[in-house]
Formats: sequence, C-alpha cells, structure tokens
Amino acid sequence: MRQRHTTQRSIFSFRPEHEICRYLDRIDHWLSHSPCLLDWIAKDLAGSSPRGRPGMSCDQVLRAALLMQYRQCSYRELAFLLKDSLSFQYFCGVDPSRVPGKSALNSNISAIRPATWRKMNQLFVRDMNQQGFEDGLQLRIDSTVVETNILFPTDSKLLYDCIRVMVRILKKLTPVIKIRYVNHCRRAKRHWFAALMAKNDEQRYPHYKALLQDADTTRLALMEVLETLQKQGQELHWIDHISELLQLVEKIRSQATQRVVLEQSVPVSDKVVSLHEPHTDIILKGGRDVQFGHKVNLTTGTSGLVTDIIIERGNPADRIRLLPILKRHRKLYGTVPHSVAVDGGYASQDNLHQAKALGISAVAFDKRVNLSIDEMTGSDWLYRELKRFRAGIEASISYLKRCFGLRRVRWKGWRNFQSSVYLSVLTHNLIVWARSG
Repeated sequence: MRQRHTTQRSIFSFRPEHEICRYLDRIDHWLSHSPCLLDWIAKDLAGSSPRGRPGMSCDQVLRAALLMQYRQCSYRELAFLLKDSLSFQYFCGVDPSRVPGKSALNSNISAIRPATWRKMNQLFVRDMNQQGFEDGLQLRIDSTVVETNILFPTDSKLLYDCIRVMVRILKKLTPVIKIRYVNHCRRAKRHWFAALMAKNDEQRYPHYKALLQDADTTRLALMEVLETLQKQGQELHWIDHISELLQLVEKIRSQATQRVVLEQSVPVSDKVVSLHEPHTDIILKGGRDVQFGHKVNLTTGTSGLVTDIIIERGNPADRIRLLPILKRHRKLYGTVPHSVAVDGGYASQDNLHQAKALGISAVAFDKRVNLSIDEMTGSDWLYRELKRFRAGIEASISYLKRCFGLRRVRWKGWRNFQSSVYLSVLTHNLIVWARSG
C-alpha cells in the first residue's frame, strides 16, 4: 500500500544557511499542517502501484512536484536535483540511496488531477485569509494567454506531421499486421519545406497537392490496419489511439483542402492548429499578434497571491467573464471585496451595475468606456489609487510567466495543461508567502 507520509527525517540532517532553504522550511511547515492534501493525492494515486516495491509516498510526490515547478526543470533534471542536493532531499523526504528516477517522478506527478491542484490553491488562499495575510478586501482582475508548446501552425506543416505520425504507427504495427504501405515521409518533408519557401500561391499549390495525396494514401493504409485490429481483437490499446488520430487527420486534411484548394476561409472555432496539442485555441488579444494556447483569467489581492484562476476554452470576451469571476470569488471565500480594480476589457455599464448590486462599493475599470468616475468609485482620488493597484497584477503575471512556467506549458495534453497551470499558481503563491516571512 502506498504511504501517505514520509518516514521521519533525522534532526541531524545537514541544512545550509540560504534563503531558498528558509523558503522551503516555511513551505514545509504549511504542508505538514495540511494533512488533507495527502488524502486528495492518495485518491488520485490509488491503484497506480498495486504490486512491487513501495513507490513514492503521497508527501514525496507533492513536494517533488512543487520543487519541479519552483526550479522550472524537467523530470530528468528533477531526478538529478534530488540525487545531488541535500536540501532538496530533506524537503522531499527522500532517502539518498533510493532517489526516484525520471519515470517514477513522471508517472506519479502526472497522475494528480487538475481539480486536486486547484483545490490545494483554494485551501491555501483560505488559510492565508484566516491568518490575515490576504484579507480579500481589494481585488484586481486581468486576463492573459498561456501558450501551448507548439510551432507556428501552417497547413503544410500540419499535413507533414500527419504523414509522419501515421507512418510511425504503421512501422510499429507492421510485425503484428502484415500490410504493405509506402513511406512518404521523406517526400512529404521536401514538399513541406518547398511550400514553406515558395514565393507565391502559384508556386505553393503543387506542393500542397502532393502533401494532400500522400496524406490520403497513408490514411487509407492506417484505416486498413484499424479495421484488421478491430476484427482480430488484438493490440486493443492501439484502437482508440488510431481512431482519435484518424479523426484529427481528417479535420486537418479537410481544412487544408478548404483553405488551399477551394480558397475558402475556415472558422476559427473549427481550426486545428496542432496534431499533438489539438486542444489549442487561437487567441487574438487586444488587437495584438495571434497567440496559440488558452486564455486565463486571474484575480489577485493586496498580498500578491493569486486568489483564483480560470482556464478558458475558446476566446470568450473579457466583459462577459467579470460577473462569473466575482460570484465565484464570493462562493469560494464567502465574501465580496469592498473594491475591485479591473482591466479595461471587462468594462461595461451592465457589469458596473451588477457588480455594485453584489455589494462592491467601488469598481475601477482601467478604461472608462463612457463610464464616469463618480459612477465607478465616487472619488477621483480613489479611482487613481485603484488604477495604481490594478497595475500590480501585471507584475504578478510577469512573475508567473518568467519564473513559474506560465508563459508556455510544456506538459502534453489538455488535462496536463490544466495541471501545469494550477501547479504553477500554487507554487507561486507558496513562494510569495514564504518570501514575506
């Protein structure tokens, strides 16, 4: 059975005098006095290691995940840090002779659900509220885009990726299912590069046509493999994977045909911009460059803690999200703030009236949008102060992106994307609080 707690650490463990060690000691104190965290993790990890030697304890998994996000390292680098650093070994409760490897760290940390990381941050913010570190009387709200780990999408690159991935699966299944197919990868790569370097549409069209033909030929071969697997009832773990892949390939092939051959536009909501991260949204924020990832709405208080974060699907307008964010804050923390400082994208007459109806006395939008200062705050001085207060969230967003991985998420898949974002926020909050002591 998986252990929840780590074996008691020795009081004689070496602890160097350094500010990072002081931060970790303070975080250790909060983690040690929050046993419900380990219960949540235990539910997520249940059944992951039913047999064999004992795996990582729930406590070790949690601390290793926080350490990885704090140091912004890969699983391989995390394994090295735990092997090399006495301070990190002490924080994670790891025996130097039994340091978990990259695979063990990956399988355990990735097993924790996004909802669990979100609940942890909510618990931490509530604790800080009870301790008076964050009173919740002032709130500031803004949105930003967290990118997924993809290259800039082009139709030629997407088609080449489709061919390459399908051929890779065909190679793996050839020993099981005897099927003849043509490997078009090298030719597809040449056409992709040629399409990329073409000077105009006339030069680009023949290369797109060749890519579409190669994609169709390879797709038909993979469909034959799928039918054979379904009939024979073997290699069952491949059936769902191939089915999902073929659906994505069909979408990519269809949108390339519509855009290049038929010269028709494709709705943004229907576009696939990555074969490997199909959940990626196309975000045009504030009339600036196009970004590929997901929009997130953040709220922070006077302490600098991120009190809440909402990961959006699609690209909803900020103005329709303000009231749900305020109601969500009231539900999570039992009160509404006295004053709210908000980015101009959330501004509207209706949002102002409804926010006032919730009991918020002052709402300062960064851009007034035909709203008077008297309507929003009742005072020029208070409006200026709230605008200055709102600017502080830009620093928090910058800190999250520079130091906690919120600029670009490198974890794969929609589920892991959410986990990484929530873990980044939790780690950021713990460090902000630890540095304040």
